[in-house]
Amino acid sequence: MTDAQLPIIPETITVHLGAPDQAAQNVTVNFPDYIKNVASSEIYPTWPESAIRANILAQITFALNRVYTEYYRSRGYNFDITNSTAFDQSFVYGRDIFDNISEIVDGIFNDYLRRSGSVAPLFAQYCNGTTVTCGGLSQWGSVTLAEEGLTPIEILQNYYGDDIELVRDAPVVGLSESYPGVPLRPGTSGNEIRRIQIRLNRISKNYPSIPKIPNPDGIYGSETEAAVREFQRVFGLTEDGIIGRATWYMIQRIFNGVKRLSELNAEGLPLSDVTNLFELRLAEGATGTGVRELQYLLAFVGYFVETIPTVTVDGIFGSATKQAVEAFQQTYGLPVTGIVDTVTWNRLYDAYRGQLASLPPGYFTEATRPYPGFQLRVGSSGEEVEALQEYLNFISDTYTSIPKLTVDGQFGASTAAAVRAYQSLFGLNPSGIVSAVTWDSITETYRDLREGTDTSGTQYGGGIE
Repeated sequence: MTDAQLPIIPETITVHLGAPDQAAQNVTVNFPDYIKNVASSEIYPTWPESAIRANILAQITFALNRVYTEYYRSRGYNFDITNSTAFDQSFVYGRDIFDNISEIVDGIFNDYLRRSGSVAPLFAQYCNGTTVTCGGLSQWGSVTLAEEGLTPIEILQNYYGDDIELVRDAPVVGLSESYPGVPLRPGTSGNEIRRIQIRLNRISKNYPSIPKIPNPDGIYGSETEAAVREFQRVFGLTEDGIIGRATWYMIQRIFNGVKRLSELNAEGLPLSDVTNLFELRLAEGATGTGVRELQYLLAFVGYFVETIPTVTVDGIFGSATKQAVEAFQQTYGLPVTGIVDTVTWNRLYDAYRGQLASLPPGYFTEATRPYPGFQLRVGSSGEEVEALQEYLNFISDTYTSIPKLTVDGQFGASTAAAVRAYQSLFGLNPSGIVSAVTWDSITETYRDLREGTDTSGTQYGGGIE
């Protein structure tokens, strides 16, 4: 799956040559070659072209539904689809391909069907229509309709409904699993967190003991942790509040089930549910707060890891930042691309928190703590929040538009208001959320004021939290 969770055409697909639980060989083939094989195994090249095209579109869409929902991989299998017609489509490894079918597939292999208003590929169920009948397309029935003059899309609408639409020229992308590669913990943020939040909220409709997450904002706060822990309890997983591989794919599996994404009458999956809130990746040439946060984390980790060069926290992704990213990726066993994708972000946060946790008490003799490695927001609590409140109170003696706080370690509405006031004053987006950039700005202002050197209110002008 892609980061955006919009359907793509996989370059390859892995086929299990047997029933799901049967011991059998897995083969990985190019996706167009897979569709050519299926079509040559299931339909006749002498059929009217409209019938052939309608059947091939159904076959493409069926396979994409299996890939998109990770139907088998979410169940612990290491393949995308089987060749058992009791479960999936016929695929005869090594068989000859009909020339006219091959030509048609080459022209439409990256087209697929979906319901209007939904992004998920339709579960395009079909059967031969003679010895086996079903609620979807009848293969032999499509021949009759084609002979009556119906177009491929009219044939498909006859079986699947008038609300289906054809998506053309979907992107072809190398297939990868949706799991982000590292466990997701409280305090992390990103599009994958928002995806989990949306799925848990939908699952809670069927499993009401799972609490709703009021605002699926992509930030792993206390409400999300409570929902994850209850989900883990309900489904017999370790109740640690950490979204590892097992929890990730169980959420995927249950979500697919309650949404019926692998059924013909699937519940719609609207575009808003897969729209990204966070930048998916950063690369050379990027600027802004995302880059500044990246540099902050790299600079900290690089202070303790000699293979990572020094980087300036200036919000500009130049060659020096790229070199530091490449060094980090090399050091931590990631593909060395110089591009900060979801996996690199998560590994960097893990490395930052790991370094922070390994330091002995009292290691930092300066007046402020380093960024705790997770965002602080309404609902957060603890000594990090208490320190934040102390810094803001000290700063408010000089910048009186920042309200005074009770130092109680509880991040409530008043603390959020003080954070927003600070962010507005220093040119940051007034979100009321403290990420690395806001923390760095607050602590630097605090240190400068303690040392008697007041900083300009435009020090971080133009930044975006």
